[in-house]
Amino acid sequence: METRELSSAVQDYVREIYKLELEGTRVSTSTLAKRMSVAQPSASAMAKRLAGLGLVERAPYRGVVLTDAGRRVALELVRHHRLLERYLVDSLGLPLDVVHAEADRLEHALSEELESRIDEALGFPTHDPHGDPIPDRQLRLEQLSPRAIVDLEPGERATVMRVPGGDPALLRYLTDLALVPGKPIELAFLAPFGGPATVRSSTGEHAISRELAAAIGVT
Repeated sequence: METRELSSAVQDYVREIYKLELEGTRVSTSTLAKRMSVAQPSASAMAKRLAGLGLVERAPYRGVVLTDAGRRVALELVRHHRLLERYLVDSLGLPLDVVHAEADRLEHALSEELESRIDEALGFPTHDPHGDPIPDRQLRLEQLSPRAIVDLEPGERATVMRVPGGDPALLRYLTDLALVPGKPIELAFLAPFGGPATVRSSTGEHAISRELAAAIGVT
């Protein structure tokens, strides 16, 4: 079964299960319901439907686990989404904080032919504008383990490689601070006892939370 033959709801559930698995979270129906913002009976009914489609396996006390077919659907959606984000930024000039929501709306309708044309027109990009890897045509996905700002030594310079991509307000904040992929930064000071990180960028010196500094990948 090809991804385009599946309903948008089925695709969305598969993608969220994939994300939960990446986080190392056991995907119970209650966890899935919370992530999808639905009632638990709805999540349970969808889990049964996904199992019937061969996209997940269900087991007592284990919740649901993606099958190889389910993982392939998830990776195809990730590829669509990240290619669209790259296109919206590079070709249409949309800002980082709006492309995630736009790609969410478009990814289900993207045909394989148009996906291929976008990929070629962009020069076969390997990362989306937030720095996350784009699965290739064979749906192989590079596993990144970038250093984070908190891993730098005071006075060490680096280039931002990856930023969290799901919160528009956060992305606007990071854009204002010039803490986005491709921008040079320097760690000025890392406060002790879990305190904030002070970084220098092209817009000046900024103190950010240690949690945020740990979420920003650098190279």
